[in-house]
Amino acid sequence: MSGFEFYESIKPFSDFAEVGESAHYHAAPDDWVVGACDVVRSTEAIGAGRYKAVNMAGASVIAAAMNALGRQRFPFAFGGDGAVFAAPGEERETLATALAAVRDWADEALGLTLRVALAPVSAIRAKDRDVRIARFAASPDVDYAMFDGGGAAWLEAEMKAEQTEPLPSTPGADPDLSGLSCRWAPMVAQRGVILSLIALPAGDGSAAADAFRPTMRRVLDMFEAEDRAANPVPAAGPELRTSEDAMRLEAQAAGVGGDEEAALKGIKRESWIAKILFMTGIPAGGLRPRRYRKELVANSDVRKFDDGLKMTVDCTTALADRVEALLAEAERDGLCRFGVHRQDQAIMTCLVPDYTRPDHMHFVDGASGGYAMAAARMKEKMRSEDQ
Repeated sequence: MSGFEFYESIKPFSDFAEVGESAHYHAAPDDWVVGACDVVRSTEAIGAGRYKAVNMAGASVIAAAMNALGRQRFPFAFGGDGAVFAAPGEERETLATALAAVRDWADEALGLTLRVALAPVSAIRAKDRDVRIARFAASPDVDYAMFDGGGAAWLEAEMKAEQTEPLPSTPGADPDLSGLSCRWAPMVAQRGVILSLIALPAGDGSAAADAFRPTMRRVLDMFEAEDRAANPVPAAGPELRTSEDAMRLEAQAAGVGGDEEAALKGIKRESWIAKILFMTGIPAGGLRPRRYRKELVANSDVRKFDDGLKMTVDCTTALADRVEALLAEAERDGLCRFGVHRQDQAIMTCLVPDYTRPDHMHFVDGASGGYAMAAARMKEKMRSEDQ
């Protein structure tokens, strides 16, 4: 089973506490490919206040791949300043063209350098890593892929070390970023702090992963004790309030290959109409505002396993302290590597191919760098240990 039916055949699980159970994960076919992207010097861009642009660039690869593949279901994971995905190998050339186009668009439109890479699953396995995939059902309408086996992390590391095959540009090839948007206001912490967390096994291979799982389960248990599993998205949904900068970012995506200013005017008009509809709850044109808000909350991507545990959660400062102490102890015991970043708001980047359907997706990150800053702090500790 090597086509898109492989991913469709995986039975989703709905209890995130089971994310570490190996029975949920299935080996990707040898002839599939894994793709990755990463914003170069993302911490500098975030320090300059460009965190929404960084998130937009990270999510753009998912949008471009999804549109290039005709919106077929395929596994992907958003990581703040980057993303990973897997797809059938027969789609390699299509994906290579889309990735290179996104890379060029990010440079020209956003002023950000985006690394991109593709590698066959067979080549990853030749490096003693694996690509195993699970499906977590965030809601009845949306599931998100979980990656295990170290293969995705290996590709990201090779990409950052410039050890992957360059993807050449195709003249005249613009990425299709339809559905990519960021129209919701930042979500202020309700419990005390927005905590972005990355925790990885301390080493490579199945033994390191097995040793890490009890620590991961203890962390998840601590958050599960919180109301709504510490979801940073308010129960009634975030406020629909779009800044000029956010609308221009969306226009840069919507206006690829066309008139960006016309796209911006259209987005402003749509945002004004949508604000009225969401304020009043009046249905219009297939949009059911009250239903959409409920779907948005349920569909939000706030926790994942991408060769390690990654979460952006709303919790008390005391709980954040306890979680960080637990991970620090596990790190001293050689069980994990971790980084955290605390902030007072979370942000959302959305992928909405059709607002009348219930399968719209919403990627959540910390508003002052989130995952990128947590990863940077983890790397700082590792560099200090090596000195």
